[in-house]
Amino acid sequence: MIRVLLIGGLTMAGMLAGAEGKAALYAGLGPELITYRVDVAGASLEKVASVTVPENVQEAWPHPSRKFLYVAWSNNRKGAEGRHGVTAFRIDPGNGVLRQHGRPITVAARSVFLTVDGKGKHIVVAYNEPSKATVHRIAEDGTLGTEVPQPGGLDFGVYAHQVRVDPSNQLVMVVTRGNGPPASQQVDPGAIKVYGYKDGVLSNRASIAPGGGHNFQPRHLEFHPSRPFAYVTLEGQNKLQAYRLEKGTLSAAPLFTKETLVNPGKMARQATSTLHAHPNGRFLYVGNRGMGKTEFKGKRVLGDWENSIAVYAINPDSGEPALIQNADTHGVHPRTFALDPSGRMLVVANMEGSLVRNGEEVRSGAARLSVFRIGADGKLEFVRKYDQERGGLFWTGMVALP
Repeated sequence: MIRVLLIGGLTMAGMLAGAEGKAALYAGLGPELITYRVDVAGASLEKVASVTVPENVQEAWPHPSRKFLYVAWSNNRKGAEGRHGVTAFRIDPGNGVLRQHGRPITVAARSVFLTVDGKGKHIVVAYNEPSKATVHRIAEDGTLGTEVPQPGGLDFGVYAHQVRVDPSNQLVMVVTRGNGPPASQQVDPGAIKVYGYKDGVLSNRASIAPGGGHNFQPRHLEFHPSRPFAYVTLEGQNKLQAYRLEKGTLSAAPLFTKETLVNPGKMARQATSTLHAHPNGRFLYVGNRGMGKTEFKGKRVLGDWENSIAVYAINPDSGEPALIQNADTHGVHPRTFALDPSGRMLVVANMEGSLVRNGEEVRSGAARLSVFRIGADGKLEFVRKYDQERGGLFWTGMVALP
């Protein structure tokens, strides 16, 4: 059975160069990976197919050639009950439809994120519990191969949440969120772990942990497409930070720290999600998730929290982001979103359905894909939505077709 899913985080300039807006949108809904045909001019989507992986889709990333897509899946269980793996798919260049390519590989735990290195030789897979990363070979034909042995003593911090290979292909960065401050437990500090990277082998390089990693819960990192800057969302703090890429690592402290919310004082039950740079490098987009519920007429309804995409204008010289818009996502819990290759359209995967208060009425709100046009000023204009039959839009992203 074929469905379409959105792919989040796949907007690096190298992947999108020359694509001129021809793209497929992929979205993960449970074990289904759905494919949409993207009409940039009409700001619309059309379901064309779907495939099913053995367990729930976690994340995905395309090969630099854009001929293959690598999809991580898991039942999110531990021990003997756990089923976790990565499947390679071939991307049809005409319509983006996926066909399984080779045999899936098994991995030891739930993969919370994966990426492909700049040469398309390896996938790098991150796991949150236990916090770790592994590297696996990609054969010349795009199929998945064996795991690359790593040296002992690699520092993977606490609760890895994302992994990225830097534009030079010489560094790997694992974003480790740590854990928040439960009232009766010690706080686990967060950090960005930086590794040297050569022929699939990692080596400890640096640990970026401002304030010792306390009150620092990084979730996702994005590289500027043409300048030596990296941007990081802080999940629990609802902040955006900018760092400089320098001397084979990141600056030890952020260059800038910015708010992501319209009302920064109202942070309870708020959390940032992912972030993406515009292909032209002038703008940056950050997801804000409002997840709190409140009682109304005996029902649990969505509270007065912010579900938005925060839009920033980027100073090309300093890298400083300036907040210029908070666009309502017209849904709940925007865990992932994606930009089209030309930078004219943005699609948000609102992960959950929820009862919503509308005056004195309570209405049902579905999980949905929300489509926006991106203006020349970087700001978002809502166009339409596509409601889903059920919740669980866990992963989304867009791939430029070759």
